[in-house]
Amino acid sequence: MEQYVISGGRRLAGEVAIAGAKNAALGIIAAALMTDEQVTIENLPDVLDINVLLDALAEIGAIVDRVDRHTVRIVGRVQTTTVDIESMRKMRGSYYLLGALLGKYKHAQVPLPGGCNIGSRPIEQHIKGFRALGANVDISFGNVNADAEKLSGGHIFFDIVTVGATINVMLAAVLAEGQTIIENCAKEPHIVDVANFLNSMGANIKGAGTDVIRIRGVEKLHGSTYSIIPDQIEAGTFMLATAATCGDVRITNVIPKHLEAITSKLMEIGVRVEEEDDAVRVVATKRLGNTQIKTLVYPGFPTDMQPQMTTALAMCEGTSIITESIFENRFKYVDELTKMGANIKVEGNTAIINGVEKLTGATVCTPDLRAGAALVIAGLVAEGCTVVEHVEFIERGYENFEGKLKSLGAAIDKFDENDSRGIQKFKLKCG
Repeated sequence: MEQYVISGGRRLAGEVAIAGAKNAALGIIAAALMTDEQVTIENLPDVLDINVLLDALAEIGAIVDRVDRHTVRIVGRVQTTTVDIESMRKMRGSYYLLGALLGKYKHAQVPLPGGCNIGSRPIEQHIKGFRALGANVDISFGNVNADAEKLSGGHIFFDIVTVGATINVMLAAVLAEGQTIIENCAKEPHIVDVANFLNSMGANIKGAGTDVIRIRGVEKLHGSTYSIIPDQIEAGTFMLATAATCGDVRITNVIPKHLEAITSKLMEIGVRVEEEDDAVRVVATKRLGNTQIKTLVYPGFPTDMQPQMTTALAMCEGTSIITESIFENRFKYVDELTKMGANIKVEGNTAIINGVEKLTGATVCTPDLRAGAALVIAGLVAEGCTVVEHVEFIERGYENFEGKLKSLGAAIDKFDENDSRGIQKFKLKCG
């Protein structure tokens, strides 16, 4: 098991480039299976979830050629539509293979998805959408099975706003006969990116980014070269890390429009944010103020930024309140912050944060991807040394996280838990 060791108290400064959006890439990689022609995907993030999904494509017979760290070529002529790979049970994005394989081959068997344990994320809306297109869907022996003689356009109204089902049903519908209308859709930027990618392959999708998507089915899709949008959550994480450390960082390869909910709250608590065409500069020169936040679907404040924001507010002036409206188990990391001196009380889906003057180093355990990033931020500002265990969760969604932080002046390194000599040398070096 690997862990980060952090010597806190250093101000972040400099420039950092953001990788491609993991959540967009998962849907786009699955969509690449829907043509027999070559697809080239650029600006691909080099993170664990992406590499697991690419391995799964190769396992079922697709040709996967890693051109370089951030570029892949895929030819999606698969040999089987049954995905029976244990690693796929550990990641949420595995379910996008359902929509892609069902849409192209009219059959798919995919393991029930896993991912971070942050709350209930059922797939009923996915199943509802597939059935509306004419598929038979059942769950047995830990797998989701979907079959259809043919898929025909349908009218689908989601009971709840759901990113995963919006993308999955969109994938299944692009090759269905006739028109599909999906209502009460999610509007996240990565949904727009997946739709744009499918359209670049010859699909006919309109309305992505609004709450109604209209899809006119086409006979087949063709090859394409496509560059993935920047990752708004990675960008937001570096914005919060900069604010928490009273730093000055220019964050490049971003779309500022996608960051508006985060930018607004940072400015509200006293952080200066300067927007450029494809970059933002974040400058903090004093202790943060307090605020109130409720996580919402896009364009509201993202649930994936809630742990990082809570950590930054743990040292703010006064009392802040964060209400989590998306996932019910998203405050599990608060006990770890308490070890470091934070004063946070969780009542149901609400965290009451009483700002403290300082945090102190401790050994903390990462419960999930975004909470892990938040604990790293806590380590960056804490006095003394912090050990963040189970960094494999963090590496699911952040590319070279410790390397990028080091380039900004952070004292952080990654060690095997048994490398006591290396850890000791790091601590001595950092004083």
